[in-house]
Amino acid sequence: MDTPIAAPSLPVRVAVLRSPLAQAAALTALTLGVLVTLLLATGHDPGVALRALARGAFGSWYAFTSATLVRAVPLALTGLAVALAFRAGLLNIGAEGQLLAGAAATAAVLGAFTSVSAVIALPVALLVGMICGALWAGMAALLRQRFGVLEVISTIMLNYVALYLVGWLVRGPLQEPSRIYPQSEGLARAFQLPTLFTGTRLHVGLVLAVGLSTLAWWWLRSTAGGFRLRTVGMNPSAAFTIGRVNVSRVSVWAFLVSGALAGLAGAVELTGVTYALYESISPGYGYTAIAVALLARLNPLGVLGTAVLFGALQAGGNAMQRDAGVPIALVHVVEAIIILLVIAGDRLPATRAERSA
Repeated sequence: MDTPIAAPSLPVRVAVLRSPLAQAAALTALTLGVLVTLLLATGHDPGVALRALARGAFGSWYAFTSATLVRAVPLALTGLAVALAFRAGLLNIGAEGQLLAGAAATAAVLGAFTSVSAVIALPVALLVGMICGALWAGMAALLRQRFGVLEVISTIMLNYVALYLVGWLVRGPLQEPSRIYPQSEGLARAFQLPTLFTGTRLHVGLVLAVGLSTLAWWWLRSTAGGFRLRTVGMNPSAAFTIGRVNVSRVSVWAFLVSGALAGLAGAVELTGVTYALYESISPGYGYTAIAVALLARLNPLGVLGTAVLFGALQAGGNAMQRDAGVPIALVHVVEAIIILLVIAGDRLPATRAERSA
């Protein structure tokens, strides 16, 4: 007989604001407020810095599409992966490793399919990236189900395994033919994702991110499977005893789907942006995805908005560093402070209610 799995000790359930528009406005205002405060505290001119940030993120059509939205695509896919896992009560901290696994598998497949039509090779490579991301997450699921290993520990460790595995691949089996650079051979033009707009770097990965986020939102809201996942995330014991939900099965499938989405993010990044596999193919998208998911209140549609926000911060942060002399590390500090403030704001009412009780 199936037995329920204890809920994680770290709270992952986040309240959902009634108005997504109000949530987006509040989050944007909070971000700007924190950024201005830090700029003043570090002796920088907020006006100059914010103008540079705006130019880098939204200053032109090219900046918005080729900098902000291109960064938002992997953040949206990995953020969706984290959101679904957290909604199931699973603390999947391994989106970074799953992304790297998906990217490595995609590079290997496309390297072997040089004589195959791109119409066949590209979809197959993306699918293989998803499968490898799911398998990478499946190792953590197996450790959790069979041996009771906390997924927080296993997924973090698997991130490092994936990172070093990619490092070995780009210096070994997948290294480019000249054996000079630690990267795979560049993809042929036919194996690259098509761009959405002429003269920009924005690729069809954006369509995949929007479509999958919409599908996940509908599935969670309108299907029995989505209801079971949400129930297991809220209270696995009640889901098992009252709802007769197979908690183990739901948890494993949630882990696999989460890993598949992160693996797809790696495959899309490889075929749509970098066109080659190398160690730093991800600047920490899998870790930033945790912030993206939490700030979206684990709402798949909200993930799209927070992904664009973080994409804009990263794109604008580069412009601030270049044009205003503001270290990009300040942007990472802003992201961390926002996460802490949002989590504290969600937890404070519950703490007051507990004390009152």
